Amino acid sequence: MTTNNTREIILDVLLAVNRDGQKSHVVIRNTLDKYQYLPRQDRAFIRRVCEGTIEQMIFIDYIIDSYSSIKVQKMKPVIRDILRSAVYQIVFMDSVPASAACNEAVKLAQRKGFYNLKSFVNGVLRSIVRELEQVEYPSRNNLMEFLSVTYSMPRWLVKRWTDEFGSIVTELMLKEFLKERPTTVRLTTSGVEKKEILKSLKRQGVKVRHAPYLCYAYEISEFNFIQALEAYRNGWIYIQDVSSMLVAEAAAPKQGDFVVDLCAAPGGKSLHVADKLGRYGMVEARDLTEAKVALIQENIQRMDLINVRAVQADATIYDGGLEGRADIVLADVPCSGMGVIGRKADIKYKLTSMQLEELVLLQRRILHNAASYVKPGGTLIYSTCTIGKKENLENIQWFIENYPYELDSLDPYIPDALHSLTTREGYLQLLPGIHRTDGFFLARLKRRNDV
Repeated sequence: MTTNNTREIILDVLLAVNRDGQKSHVVIRNTLDKYQYLPRQDRAFIRRVCEGTIEQMIFIDYIIDSYSSIKVQKMKPVIRDILRSAVYQIVFMDSVPASAACNEAVKLAQRKGFYNLKSFVNGVLRSIVRELEQVEYPSRNNLMEFLSVTYSMPRWLVKRWTDEFGSIVTELMLKEFLKERPTTVRLTTSGVEKKEILKSLKRQGVKVRHAPYLCYAYEISEFNFIQALEAYRNGWIYIQDVSSMLVAEAAAPKQGDFVVDLCAAPGGKSLHVADKLGRYGMVEARDLTEAKVALIQENIQRMDLINVRAVQADATIYDGGLEGRADIVLADVPCSGMGVIGRKADIKYKLTSMQLEELVLLQRRILHNAASYVKPGGTLIYSTCTIGKKENLENIQWFIENYPYELDSLDPYIPDALHSLTTREGYLQLLPGIHRTDGFFLARLKRRNDV
């Protein structure tokens, strides 16, 4: 049985995200760390309601607006998020009696000082419970509105993706974003055998199964704290989606290479490349802030790698000391993050088309600098965790028109299952619902030898 305190914790998380603009995955992680002493069932309840309420917010708001005399966007933030979390429990959680969701919401409103609004909260929720089956949702005849409400995705994003990918692929992506995402880990390939890592995980009760595409990628479940796992503490595993792992595959570092990762935090791609390099070669993992560099350094130490160094540097500022020195440059640039909406649902509510345009300019500034760092004949890997042409293919087309680079086929480096006409050319757009990964873009570019 969950406690009143548990629902109050949920409200605090929702307010931090929806009212204060904090990142949902950070707030939820920090909250669960803070309340480690709570029973596992309560912690699972907090995560489920917080993530689910944020993920389904457009759908939930549509239901509330169908029964409330005051529209959701006009409500006080506390009342709005109390109603949202209660409706999530009513609609999506069979384990929670509707009466309990209503009663606890009313009590919470009163405890938060809104005694005069407890009747309003009670009335809205009781109406929803009684008449939920009678809600009139948008028809497919109005496809944009239907997809937006059904899958809780802002209409402008639905329109953008439908124009670019078509309605069938867009709906497949929207469905996938609402599915539970597995925790995927990369097993280190040096220092300890795979079978020993898997035995360690299973010994601690972790359920392990192969992830798609790569032999060292696994999905893990049925664990409480990742930090409590021997394999994590010993640096044998690194949490990383398969899409991100493909960067090191595409980079294909050789012993002795000097590799620069311009936007490295928290360090997964840098560490993966270092693991592939073995004893010889060096990876310079750069990022903007002291905090991000400290995070990279923490992971370097946990993974016990001596061929990676963390450096604080702004990728948008040209560094003449790197000119023509790198065998490989990784440019995993800041992006809209639309490919990881399934893991960070609040992204979809905070992004605007104007911000998207600003990001493209930022990405091109970084690419402009990266172009000079690669040796003639060297490799530049461009990647983002997003979907859509503006941040991806259009950037690559702009780059090869303005710099002495050409696309280089990905097919020799990535799994056969991902080969396509575009990978033969040198780029890959991974789409949730089409591929078994997060949304991700990857391009391999070679600097011409004649410059």
